[in-house]
Amino acid sequence: MPLHNQLLINGYTNSAMKSEEAAVEWMQSLVEYIDMKTIKGPYAAYVDVEGNRGLTCTVMIETSHIALHIWDEPTPSEIQLDLYTCGELNIDKVLQKLEKDLGLFDYHYLVLERSRGFNVVERSRGGYDGLVDTLFESQVDFE
Repeated sequence: MPLHNQLLINGYTNSAMKSEEAAVEWMQSLVEYIDMKTIKGPYAAYVDVEGNRGLTCTVMIETSHIALHIWDEPTPSEIQLDLYTCGELNIDKVLQKLEKDLGLFDYHYLVLERSRGFNVVERSRGGYDGLVDTLFESQVDFE
């Protein structure tokens, strides 16, 4: 049975990427670094709307998708990444790449296993003040 893991990361950077071309190059390098294969994209767009300024980049991978969002109006800038895969997931490699290349800091992550409902299988410690525990005290099942 395939795996169904979703990695959700949110954190901050002091050097927000604003270039669509740079985002596309970075996303492709992430896909290669974590040993996945691109099937479409990456695609990136910068939104220049007050209160929502920032960059979004997505890529479809052989095992699902990756989406990156960087809002550059707040200081520090906010980063969120969503990686869903039915393949192997190396969280440490993803975090290392974000830290090294994008200056990710003060971050938290959550991994959901989604083959039957939503099961929290790993999460960073601290920072949530029990919110994750409250939301995911038991498996959420839509059957």
